[in-house]
This record gives sequence, structure tokens and C-alpha cells, in this order.
Amino acid sequence: MDIAITFLLGLLLRLGIPIAVTALLLVLLHRLDKRWQKEALALPVVPAGKPCWEIKGCPEQQKKDCPAAQQTGKPCWQVFRAKDGVMKEACLGCDVFRQAPLPVRA
Repeated sequence: MDIAITFLLGLLLRLGIPIAVTALLLVLLHRLDKRWQKEALALPVVPAGKPCWEIKGCPEQQKKDCPAAQQTGKPCWQVFRAKDGVMKEACLGCDVFRQAPLPVRA
């Protein structure tokens, strides 16, 4: 009888605890995934392909004076990039820049 109890206790320790820890990790990761999905849905959606002045609703005079509106072939943050490659601080926090798709190399 003692051998059977010892065997069952050993089996519980060797299998039960790792399975319980794995199940707990799965539950916690599932909750984290749900939270991240909820946060992602709360992000503002920037329509793809629209120029930044349309997305931001810039007035016509501001659009006329904007260098990005005159160079429609480039994204606005590329137009405002300094000659040394540094981007303007305002561009880094802009929703148009943050929601832009990553470039893909062919």
C-alpha cells in the first residue's frame, strides 16, 4: 500500500505539476492576447493610400503651403526627413506614420 501511494505521489509530482503550470501559462497568455487585441482595436485606423492632409483634415491654405502635398509620390514623413536622415519629432507620433505599412523588400 505504501508503495502504491508513493508511486501515485511521484507520478503526480512528475506529471501533474508541469501540466498544471502549463495550463496556468496558457490561461495567462490567453488573457494577455485578449487584452492586446482589445488595445489594437482601440487604435485609430488610418485609411491606406490616402494622403496625410486628407486624413488629418488640413485646411486648403495649409495644404497649399505643405511640401508633402506638392510631392505626392512620397509619404509625408519622407518629405519632412532631414538631410541627415533624422525624422521630425512630430512625424514619429503621428497616426499617419504609425499606421503606415512596413516597407517590403523584394
